[in-house]
Amino acid sequence: QVQLVESGGGLVQAGGSLRLSCAASGRTFFGNYVMGWFRQAPGKEREFVAAISRGSSSTDYADSVKGRFAISRDNNKNTMYLQMNSLKPEDTAVYYCAANPGVVVTPVVAKYDYWGQGTQVTVSS
Repeated sequence: QVQLVESGGGLVQAGGSLRLSCAASGRTFFGNYVMGWFRQAPGKEREFVAAISRGSSSTDYADSVKGRFAISRDNNKNTMYLQMNSLKPEDTAVYYCAANPGVVVTPVVAKYDYWGQGTQVTVSS
């Protein structure tokens, strides 16, 4: 089992940058999980943003963030990151990190068993 806590959200102008962090704790080694970032805007379903394999060799991104966002992780620090550049108002949402005990990088929400409480990102136009 793993506990996840996101941080780094805030208010930023369009075109700006933010870096989200997800700190993990628990009995199971952080490196045993595929990790992902998801987001949920008001009135919308939770959607996939990015995911990274256990050893960082593989990543996946939603088309809407490709070329602007970068996911990374440091297993020695039990932390995952999401660098968000060239932010747009449509990126406004609560961002969640999630852990998947499987081995395949996947955008499927149901594959992720553990979730953080979320951090708000607001991009003004």
